[in-house]
Formats: sequence, structure tokens, C-alpha cells
Amino acid sequence: MNESPVHDRPVHDRPVHDRPVHDRPVHDRSADTPVSRGRSGGLRRFRERPPADVQRCEMCAEPIGDAHRHVVNLESRALMCTCRGCALLFTREGAAGGRLRAVPDRFAYAPALGLSPQDWDELQIPVRMAFFFHNSSLGHTIAFYPSPGGATESQLPLAAWERLLAERAAVADVEPDVEALLFDEDACYLVPIDTCYELVGLVRMHWRGFDGGQEAREAIAGFFARLRARGRAVPGGER
Repeated sequence: MNESPVHDRPVHDRPVHDRPVHDRPVHDRSADTPVSRGRSGGLRRFRERPPADVQRCEMCAEPIGDAHRHVVNLESRALMCTCRGCALLFTREGAAGGRLRAVPDRFAYAPALGLSPQDWDELQIPVRMAFFFHNSSLGHTIAFYPSPGGATESQLPLAAWERLLAERAAVADVEPDVEALLFDEDACYLVPIDTCYELVGLVRMHWRGFDGGQEAREAIAGFFARLRARGRAVPGGER
């Protein structure tokens, strides 16, 4: 008996090149093995998420981690995230024509030099957290306090601030523009300016309702506890 023509044979007995397209095996190039159409192997590369974006230095594009340096643009007051190498280029005064300054990494605290309730009232600051720094572009010290809406500037009575600073000579050597004196209800802290904006972001993230709520209070308490653990106690600033 003669062999039946190819088109009369059962599909599974025909050569692959003569089978209907929908019955041919699909080659998964990623695995280099034939898999049936519709199985998950051929779609693997479409389901995989791309790697997360890597944070990079805003000057040289070098990858940087979460713990990185900052450089202040003194004209725009913007903070730029940078690698250590780029930050070191702007540590001396006058670098980049005086437009850019690296934020230092100095932390200190003085428990005995906090503000009294009368001081807070005299400074006209409605909350018991505030930071003060000298703005060289304006030529005087300005004050900000964190709020749910961000950093809020206080109209600082200059005479009151000069008196308070004179009473705190142990922490009076604050570098203009890049360091600040930060106060809470208990102490005075000398910190990098980016640390102050970290506190501002923390308040915005956790504050709920009129008084902030328990979550915000715990986050703020943890923030100041970390400052005390990281900073050195200023001589003459202990209780």
C-alpha cells in the first residue's frame, strides 16, 4: 500500500515544516529550549521588573548611596546631592567663585543652652523647634521652623537673636550658609544645614491633625535622639 500524502497524515506525524503554524513549537530564545506557545517561559522577560533607578551625583553622575554629601548653591539656596569627591572641591570658601559650598559633617549639642519659654516667645516662633543660620546673600541670620507645609520662615527680631547667640558662645562658630543652630525644647544642636531640612521632611511626612499625633511625636523624638548619639557634647554645654 502506498504511503499516504503528507497532507492526509495526522498533524503530529507530519514534519514540523508542514504543520500549521499554530501547532509548531515556539522557540524561547532566553532559555534556548522549545516551549509551547502560551506558557510562562516565553513571557518571563516581559514580567521581570527593570532594576531600580540608581541615585547619582548631580555633578559627575557617579552612583551614590543614601548616605551622601551635599553642596549648597548659595544663589538659589538649592541643595545638590553629590559624591564625596565632588563635595571636596567646594570645601574651601570662595570655590566656584563663591557660588557653591560643601555642607560639612559636624555635629555637636549643648543641653544647657536650650531656649527658655520666654526665649521662644521673644523670637516669635509658635512651635518648640527651629533652626537658625546666617544667609550670606542677605547679610543676616534667618530662622525657620518645620511645619506640615514645609520650612516656614520666622521674622526674626535681630536684637533678640544677637543676645541669644552671645549667651551661647560655645556654639557660636557656625559656618555661614552650610551650618545651623537647631533648637528643640531641651537643647541646642550645631548641625549641617541638610540635617535641618531632613527634620522638615520628617515633619511633613508624619504630621497629622492639629498637634501632629503620636506618630509624629515619636519620629521627632527619634530624630533628636540620633543627633545626641552622633554629636559631641560641647564643653560648657552640659547641664
